[in-house]
Amino acid sequence: MKEDFFVEQWMDTKALSISPSTPLEVAFTTLCNHAITTIPVVAEGCMQGVVSSYDLWKYIKIKGQKELVASIMNKHYATAFIGSSMHDIYQTPAYVIDGNTEELLGQITAKELLAFQKYMHHELTQIDNLMHWYELIFDTAYEGLTVVDDQGVIQLFNQAYSRYVGVAKEEALGKKADDIIENTRLPVVLKTGIPERSQAHRLQGQNLVVHRIPIWKDNKIIGAAGILVYEGVSEIYEVIQKMDQLDKNTRVENATTVLESSTLEVVKFENILGDSKALTEAKKMARKAADSSAAVLLTGESGVGKEQFAKAIHDASAAKNGRFISVNCAAIPDGLMESELFGYAKGAFTGAHRDGKPGKFELAHDGTIFLDEIGDMPFNMQAKILRVLQEKKVERVGDRKAIGVNFRLITATNKNLQQMVKDGEFREDLYYRLYVIPIDIPPLRERLEDLPTLIAYQLQQLAKRYKQGEKTFDQHVLQWMKQHHWPGNVRELMNIIERLYVLTDGHQITFDHLPASVKKTFLQTDYQYNHLKNELIEEVTKQEEEMIAQTLKQVQGNKTKAAEKLGMSRATLYNKLARYKLNNF
Repeated sequence: MKEDFFVEQWMDTKALSISPSTPLEVAFTTLCNHAITTIPVVAEGCMQGVVSSYDLWKYIKIKGQKELVASIMNKHYATAFIGSSMHDIYQTPAYVIDGNTEELLGQITAKELLAFQKYMHHELTQIDNLMHWYELIFDTAYEGLTVVDDQGVIQLFNQAYSRYVGVAKEEALGKKADDIIENTRLPVVLKTGIPERSQAHRLQGQNLVVHRIPIWKDNKIIGAAGILVYEGVSEIYEVIQKMDQLDKNTRVENATTVLESSTLEVVKFENILGDSKALTEAKKMARKAADSSAAVLLTGESGVGKEQFAKAIHDASAAKNGRFISVNCAAIPDGLMESELFGYAKGAFTGAHRDGKPGKFELAHDGTIFLDEIGDMPFNMQAKILRVLQEKKVERVGDRKAIGVNFRLITATNKNLQQMVKDGEFREDLYYRLYVIPIDIPPLRERLEDLPTLIAYQLQQLAKRYKQGEKTFDQHVLQWMKQHHWPGNVRELMNIIERLYVLTDGHQITFDHLPASVKKTFLQTDYQYNHLKNELIEEVTKQEEEMIAQTLKQVQGNKTKAAEKLGMSRATLYNKLARYKLNNF
């Protein structure tokens, strides 16, 4: 609930009050002098009751002027508590009291209630104005937009979509999407929870490019949005041409930068899938790093995509026209590490190539060298690596000639290098050479909102590779994936999707296709969650029952006063009395 709705934001904290020992005449004079009709009776800061000018006038005639307020005060009055909503104030004055001590904290009179109503009117006017703008934007958008609920019923439908399908907006609202939109796959997206981006769609004889996006809330699909992006392929080609003009340095021939043994897969930052806050921050820092020549240290668990980040940094840097040389320090035997990195001269050792061989640093000249798993670099090699970084020169094994090299350095590790330095397992001087721009890549379990995007991409790639047609996930599979810990991160996710794709005969991958061990774990987790939730509900219910019984005892069964103390209406109290079988009060 919005803070502006709480009574403590509106109450008058300087409420005028009288004591129970005040004579009736003095109380009546006080009300008249302050032009009020009701005043609270307070003893030692705590509410005792209320008296009205009418009651005072009436009882002065009967009991006399010297009679005390305590004899006529009314003990039934409207109350509220800190945290109560102004929407629940139906009677004024309402007195805001401490639920435990009965201390009077403030009051809501007609003046405060009127001020709140004016505020609400202003808020509703702003919301209405904002909704009007949303409606205008929605309807004037060039793209066709529609939103359906979890049953596939159209809730929003703009004018552009109306023109595409030839159905009036008013006629479409409230109807099933598949009754209005030809060949729609929104019901499929509702079932799978997997977005379908940039998909070809045939509608009313037109070729369109569409997005179909599920809408999630509290780990449940509550609807889906359909967006008509482009009309035909000519518009797409036009956009591509404009994009090429924005970056004249980007040419198709640069997409085939040569690696030592194979063609490099060009990775751009937009190819790193995911819109989660954690991943977006990592990509933002990596883009800044790409604009400099500073050393970058990528950290993160195994399988998070450190090499993808390294390739994206290379492609966005000044070294992008050079080679991207990747070295896995953990995969090279210690005895071969030096020759692999620095190369060797002619006849350097038995079995060596007769013309010698350049090392990885030479191959990365005017490009980027990526030292993956740098934490596994042998300790004796670390000093030699440091010297290359300092001098930008290498000497091949068996040769005394120094060769100048110029390269962009990116390293990566899934180990805690700082701790390794403390333990004497990694050179401190090398560590600070590498630790210039550290970028931590978040594990998959910390960005589960990216799951649908990653799954959709992998399913599309698998369909192209295996030529078995597109397959979709049932949302129960996606729910399991959101509960899985993902120790292998994105690599593990991609492997599981491929396994399910290959082993599933039909076009729908369901919960039944998951391995038995996975299903068992999922069901156990689901059972434990529901069991815990039921236990919590039972505990809260029990506490509420005890609180109601205790309050009724305090007010000697007076249900009106009990309802006021509990901060609920009489109708609500009677319903709870029936539910908890407390009818003996």
